[in-house]
Amino acid sequence: MHKSIAIISVLVLFAAIGLYLLQRPEPIPVVIYSVAEGEVKTTVSNTRVGTVKPCRRAYLAPSASGQLAKLNVREGDAVDNNAILLEIWNDDLKAQVKLRQMEIQVKEAAARQACIIAGGAERIARRTKLLQKHDGIISPEQVDDAVTAAQAKRAACHSAQAAVQVGRASLAAARTELERTLLRAPFNGTVAEINVELGEFVTPSPPGIATLPAIDLLDVSCLYISAPIDEVDAPSIRLGMPASVTLDAFSRQHFPGTVTRIAPYVQEKEKQARTVEVEVTLSEHRLLQRLLPGYSADIEVLIDARQKAPRIPTSAILENNRVLLLTDDGLLQERIIQPGLANWDYTEVVSGLTVGDRIVLSTGRDGVKAGAYVIAERQGQ
Repeated sequence: MHKSIAIISVLVLFAAIGLYLLQRPEPIPVVIYSVAEGEVKTTVSNTRVGTVKPCRRAYLAPSASGQLAKLNVREGDAVDNNAILLEIWNDDLKAQVKLRQMEIQVKEAAARQACIIAGGAERIARRTKLLQKHDGIISPEQVDDAVTAAQAKRAACHSAQAAVQVGRASLAAARTELERTLLRAPFNGTVAEINVELGEFVTPSPPGIATLPAIDLLDVSCLYISAPIDEVDAPSIRLGMPASVTLDAFSRQHFPGTVTRIAPYVQEKEKQARTVEVEVTLSEHRLLQRLLPGYSADIEVLIDARQKAPRIPTSAILENNRVLLLTDDGLLQERIIQPGLANWDYTEVVSGLTVGDRIVLSTGRDGVKAGAYVIAERQGQ
């Protein structure tokens, strides 16, 4: 009797197991990832494309209007600081300078003459005083006349010397007027663009009216990258932070750099996208020879990093920091994690998972949710 009951119980158990297996849905193939240690970086990138810029750039035009008489450079020429780039017609001003120089020579000669005469009159006055004192043959009136004449001639000497100084000031003013017709390089640089031709009438740019510069001068001895950073990310950036620069002209290459400037204001060029301009200076000077001002560039500023941190792919994290954990029997469980450092690729796991735990990467597949049975299709990276 007992033996029959045991047999029936076993048969019922097998029947229940078979019924469960028949009703159990087919496991869903998924891509899994095993939690492992690795490097995790938090970075900030520009929102719009940045630009390679020279450390100095000058849009130059002469201070005076006139006809272009001399053009001393061509596009691409390297020029030294203070070199004359172009010259407006100025023969009249050069003649004025020469005239002032000659006038100074005349005034200097007149001053020397007046001062020599004053010296002679002063010697006569001294001798007159001695004669009146020792011999008494010179009247006081004669002494007074001699002294007065000496003083007057000394004053004439001073007046002539002052006239020389006036002449020199007049010469300096004439040279200043002449200098306004010369366009000089404000620094060592390379001529990028010339927008004038010999014989053309050149004028300075009027206030508030944008016109092409006569000469565009660049200092390409050093370059930097200027790029806009979203106002939300800008507070985390500090001067001196390391950055990585990529350029469309050099695909698959990363250039190291350092944050050297953070703009003190927020740009509002677009109503819904306010940004802060950040400048990055390249660390390796040998790279500068390969770059040209105007290249498009992107920057990625390193905010923080962990070298050996438990990490998972960022794409595996669902809303409210949830992940799907795969148990040993193939069942998915929902697990809440505490994230740490994160980027587009990986997120640091502070708590909620341990190294070796398996989570699902293919969270977008139909039926992949907590409580579902799955089978590992392949190991994700």
